[in-house]
Amino acid sequence: MKESTRIFRFAVIGTLNALITAATVGIMMGVLGIHYLASNITAYALAQTHNFLWCKFWIFPTDKKSNTWRQVLLFLIAFGMAYLAQFLFIVMLVEWLSCNEYLAQFLGLFVYGAVNFLMNKKVTFPQT
Repeated sequence: MKESTRIFRFAVIGTLNALITAATVGIMMGVLGIHYLASNITAYALAQTHNFLWCKFWIFPTDKKSNTWRQVLLFLIAFGMAYLAQFLFIVMLVEWLSCNEYLAQFLGLFVYGAVNFLMNKKVTFPQT
């Protein structure tokens, strides 16, 4: 698969993940009045269930037999690293720079997306 196709697919699924994340954050913070950090954690957990399946079968497909449990573990590690990067980023924006919490959540998506793509491409679903 051409790299441009892979990046396009990642962007499509990333957009869907962003919509899942934004809707969850919006409902939890705006409607239910739940703290922005709890909203963030919940939103990313929901989006990752969706994300793994699309990454495994559409973005980084492989013909070779793969160990799904190993991929789940590596995916969770990649998620953890990407999530930590965006989490620290939004905390910095909100707590140190007094950024709007919604804007910080939005900007955090880009940090998360970049780290997540690179980790999954290089570690979780390496192409031979």
